[in-house]
Amino acid sequence: MSSTLKETFDRSGFVIVDNLIPEGQFTELRDASARVVAKTRSGQWPHRRVVGKQFPPFDSDNLDSWGVQHVMHPDLSEPAFAKWYTCDELVGVMRELLDCEEEDLQMELFNLLINPELHEFALRWHRDDVRENATNEEEIEALSFWHHGIQWNTALYKDSCLYIVPGSHNVPRTPEQRALSETLEAPKDPLDMPGVLQVTLKRKKTALTSLLVLFPPPSFNVSSIAGQTVFYNNNILHCATYSSRTQRATLHASIGDARGGSVRARNILQHGLRWMREARFQESLPTDRAQTMLRKLLEMEGSLGANGKVTQYSLSA
Repeated sequence: MSSTLKETFDRSGFVIVDNLIPEGQFTELRDASARVVAKTRSGQWPHRRVVGKQFPPFDSDNLDSWGVQHVMHPDLSEPAFAKWYTCDELVGVMRELLDCEEEDLQMELFNLLINPELHEFALRWHRDDVRENATNEEEIEALSFWHHGIQWNTALYKDSCLYIVPGSHNVPRTPEQRALSETLEAPKDPLDMPGVLQVTLKRKKTALTSLLVLFPPPSFNVSSIAGQTVFYNNNILHCATYSSRTQRATLHASIGDARGGSVRARNILQHGLRWMREARFQESLPTDRAQTMLRKLLEMEGSLGANGKVTQYSLSA
């Protein structure tokens, strides 16, 4: 794999990669996603991202959903998700981007982002592990060290939901950017953010698109094919919109680097991962690689003490 991939990720804070769903698994993942979405909308699956609440822990105050949590959970009985999460193609990219060995990879989150049925919804501008009211000095400090993990979106249908500000993972917000991101309100128009780039995942890809993925200009729409993956630093300044009028099923996940110790805990354990301790989940995993990745997560959680709790989570509103 070309070193350009990691260089682009480090410089821009994101990168789009082709062909991470192996032949034959695309239909499996679409079908599995349709089933878990149906269970969520019918109330059979309670672990969901609720319209009106941006970050976990989620409640059940609104019947409409914008995401399905814990798609590898054994109660869903959908092995396609764990199979893909630990496949050679995806693991190879994660090793490249994290600059680590396979034995360092740490299992983390795997959720599904979907369209609400009844509402238009949006997430506010945010960094996943820096609070919106952080001072300039606090922001500089928070962005100065590596968080030992990467998250990604893989679209199973055309997806134009994600907005990012390339390069913002390395620098504090400008006064203009801060004015649009220091409240809990979602933006009226994400394109008002200085330096914004909208990531659109779709079926048609051109040679020009490939060049723009590697060298994106500011304020541009980057297009790629359905099934492509956008990897991004979760402290890049980003937001998202969710339309009830457009079908969405986007695989949303993260993998960590166990060499970071417990640095990932405050960002991922707020999603409620106690079920991953259960023997039946461990028994459901398809490979020794998957077992090793899970063991790294449990070791990280165990390092926090008997309850595996952190004193403060990253974001909650």
